[in-house]
Amino acid sequence: MTHPLAGIKVADFSRVLAGPLATMTLADLGASVIKVERPGLGDDTRQWGPPWTAHSSSYFECVNRSKQSVALDLSDPGDLRIAKALIAESDVMVENFLTGTLDRLGLGYDAMAALNPQLIYCSITGFGSGLGASKPGYDFVVQAVGGLMSISGFPEGPPTKTGVALVDVLTGKDATIAVLAALHERATSGLGQRVEVNLLSSLLGSLVNQTSATLTTGTAPTRMGNKHPSIAPYETFQCGPDTLAIACGNDTQFARLAAALERPELAGDERFATNPSRVANRPALVEALEAALAARSIVEWTALLDAAGVPAGPVNDIVAAIGLARDLGLDPTIDVGESQQIRHPITWSRSDLPAPTPPPTLGEHTADIRSRFKE
Repeated sequence: MTHPLAGIKVADFSRVLAGPLATMTLADLGASVIKVERPGLGDDTRQWGPPWTAHSSSYFECVNRSKQSVALDLSDPGDLRIAKALIAESDVMVENFLTGTLDRLGLGYDAMAALNPQLIYCSITGFGSGLGASKPGYDFVVQAVGGLMSISGFPEGPPTKTGVALVDVLTGKDATIAVLAALHERATSGLGQRVEVNLLSSLLGSLVNQTSATLTTGTAPTRMGNKHPSIAPYETFQCGPDTLAIACGNDTQFARLAAALERPELAGDERFATNPSRVANRPALVEALEAALAARSIVEWTALLDAAGVPAGPVNDIVAAIGLARDLGLDPTIDVGESQQIRHPITWSRSDLPAPTPPPTLGEHTADIRSRFKE
């Protein structure tokens, strides 16, 4: 079997999360990735702990497996020459420097495309390379200014960030898509190109129905907690001391829910018979459903609703979520050196993925890479 990206070489000039996630995804798929880091400091996330692993922070290690690390001082002429030589032999370069920084160093797109016309040069910015070029891009700030926090949390509470740097993750995945599409196009044209993604655009693209509703009505949506603005029931419900998530996406599923709760008459009630009527009468619907849910434990209801084909489940913590994936045979984790990590999420019918290698220590491969590019 062959790895999907076998033979592809990636020069990783990115740090923190979006870029390293994109390049780790390429490494998971079989590409050879060399991560360029600052001597003595490395990627910022090497210091983002606790928790700590034997070699670094768990934050750094979650997006940097299967890479080599070379420590280069880009202000040093000798190290800059090595950086250019590395890019010259690469298929892909990924960078998230502040716009203009690499141009001043002679590593900008125009210079690198002249050196390597087949290069896919992927730039990740916070707010684009135009009027927003000077604004540093941090996920938390983009969640705020990009509208995500305005619709996250409960109406009576403050705007709330998500529990993970979701904008960085989405942007990293967009960057991966851009690189793969550009590689496919290169197979026809024989030429590389620059592809750019930015955190704000990736966030706005991910707001899907919420941005569509805003453009349709001219009114910004507000925080609704766990409620859905267009579907009911599609939220969490109290089930004794526990919390149960129920998501009925159509009238058939709601009828199954009503039958499983031994309240089949709810499906025929004109207030609840259709999704628009359920949304309009949400408070009465919630009251009726929570009264029915009080009759059994969350474990019993989860089993009954699963059997009835109703999308539902408890609000798990991450330990329980990983356990659920294991129970379902999804094999969510892999051993990477001395630690476990969440595995690459895609499975393949024919291709194979390389065995992952541990995230590199800072500059672990510097001597070898320097020897390859000796003058």
